[in-house]
Amino acid sequence: MSATAGRQDRGRGEAPVNQEIRQIVIRGTNWLGDSVMSLAALRELRRHHPEARISLVAQPRVAGFYRWVSEVDQLIEYNPDGDGARWRVLLRLAGELRRRRADTYLCLQNAFEAALIGRLAGIPRRIGFATDGRSLLLTRAVRIPPELDRYHQVYYYLALLHRAGLSPVDYLREPSFRPDIFLRPTPEMKAAASDCLRRERVPEDLPLVGVHAGAFFGSAKRWFPERFAEVLRTLRGEFPLRFLLLGAPSERPLAETIQRDTGAEAVHDLCGRTTLAELVSVIGRCRLFISNDSGPMHVAAAFQVPQVALFGSTDPVATGPFSTHASTLKNPVECSPCFLRECPLDLRCFKSIGVGDVLERARELLYREYSPDR
Repeated sequence: MSATAGRQDRGRGEAPVNQEIRQIVIRGTNWLGDSVMSLAALRELRRHHPEARISLVAQPRVAGFYRWVSEVDQLIEYNPDGDGARWRVLLRLAGELRRRRADTYLCLQNAFEAALIGRLAGIPRRIGFATDGRSLLLTRAVRIPPELDRYHQVYYYLALLHRAGLSPVDYLREPSFRPDIFLRPTPEMKAAASDCLRRERVPEDLPLVGVHAGAFFGSAKRWFPERFAEVLRTLRGEFPLRFLLLGAPSERPLAETIQRDTGAEAVHDLCGRTTLAELVSVIGRCRLFISNDSGPMHVAAAFQVPQVALFGSTDPVATGPFSTHASTLKNPVECSPCFLRECPLDLRCFKSIGVGDVLERARELLYREYSPDR
């Protein structure tokens, strides 16, 4: 057996929980949706190691989300694309982590560089999945269980905890376990949302509906803006609602198109006008959320906001909103899921989802969740 194979096998099967863990550094994921889906693993790590200090390394694009995650004791921002050569930034981070004298380094991100940071920092216990040729950098390289293909991605991070000996619970085989990715609005979060809405001159006189028409991964995950606009026009004519167009600065053209095509004062364009921490807090204030498969979709699921989630090139079984208040729309098309960034054909997966389909689901949620008879 090769050295690499031996290291990969160390994390397989049952493993005792190491109670001597005192300082944990986690390399968080790089995308908002993945960060939300890893919340259950963070909470399980805290539950089984209540006395440990948990520091989390995150890129700026997701750092604002962790502002609201109480399981993280300290957030360390890491921007490999910032000022200076990438290797200098990496060495600077490794030096900072070395001074913290952590005993455990957990890679939730699967890249080679994530494992290299822990090795350069000299952290003695380094844990992660055996991916991207990085097994020799880890002291416990865990093989990805093949059965994970049948589970939602929240179980991906949970399986790593168990197989690495950080949790005694075999999450893939424990039917009574329920992953907790839920966000509970705190007074600070509510204040941040109110401050943002006040700054953007959005009255809170009507229920708020969040809309995310973008998807950073690529256009194959985006339903058509003209159809979003038609949905908003129709709902506005039927219900007293205010709509918030949300997203990153790069998605502003989509929001501007939707706002122009709706022509309604009740549609407010906040795209690119919020910090990530504000975006999260504002989503928590919404009474309905309509979006593509995206990071904000997962944030809405974490708040248990009723939502309609539209899927084209991706698979809702693996990465759908982890919420009983969500309704997903995906029609069977022979070429989907393809997981491509750009569609080489005609986006038939999204063409098959009509305005009427979305309106039907949105109406059902509004009546079901907010009926005065409940």
